[in-house]
Amino acid sequence: MWDWLISPLDPSRAHEVGFAISWHARSMVLGWGVLAPLVVIAARFFKVLPGQDWPRELDNQSWWRAHWMGQALVAGLSIFGLALVLPSRWDAMSLHNWLGYLVLVLMGVQVLLGVFRGSKGGPTAPAADGSPRGDHYDMTPRRLAFELLHKLIGYALLGLALVTILLGLWKANAPIWMWLLLLLWWAGLIAVFILLQRRGMAVDTYQAIWGNDPDHPGNKRPAPGWGMRRFGKTTGKGETDVRSDRGNRVRGH
Repeated sequence: MWDWLISPLDPSRAHEVGFAISWHARSMVLGWGVLAPLVVIAARFFKVLPGQDWPRELDNQSWWRAHWMGQALVAGLSIFGLALVLPSRWDAMSLHNWLGYLVLVLMGVQVLLGVFRGSKGGPTAPAADGSPRGDHYDMTPRRLAFELLHKLIGYALLGLALVTILLGLWKANAPIWMWLLLLLWWAGLIAVFILLQRRGMAVDTYQAIWGNDPDHPGNKRPAPGWGMRRFGKTTGKGETDVRSDRGNRVRGH
């Protein structure tokens, strides 16, 4: 069994890579195959933490710190991995190479989107004149465009990166255990994603930050994005009417 696990996937080719290629692969797999999916899950499902007294406790920023710090680490690993292979000529440009460069370009687009996403606003981050006006609080066209592009590019980028990793494994003729370990890891992440989605933990960012008071301008709009949970006005008994993305109504949080 061990001999089979350490053998390359294609027995007709040798698995021989040097220092630069091996560390390039490790940095990219760690960044895009391990960290990037985790920070996406953190951003989608942990805006309201288990046990948090929402909506009395608002704007928990644990997910935000995990998201931006994790993505910054992914970017750093990507730059490191790119620097390792730029001086060398592994072989002629392949689909893996072209997709890898596309991943890096889209990563740069995501960074720029984050920089120019607009102001936050709201009661906790008022404008200079003291008003609660802000791109996020008011859900301006700028903020709506940012959320749409950031999510679309983010999920597309994640899928593209995983395909690029698989192409890299094939190009390097990686041993079978590497393929199995990555596929099992990604299958586990997909299972966790489905479980958390079914448990209703994908709470709308706007309400996670400012609550479900209908006086907030963003609560007059539908929740942006697929499968996001949006809550109605709090009832007199301390419960909430909940409207899911499918329009069904349930009780409680």
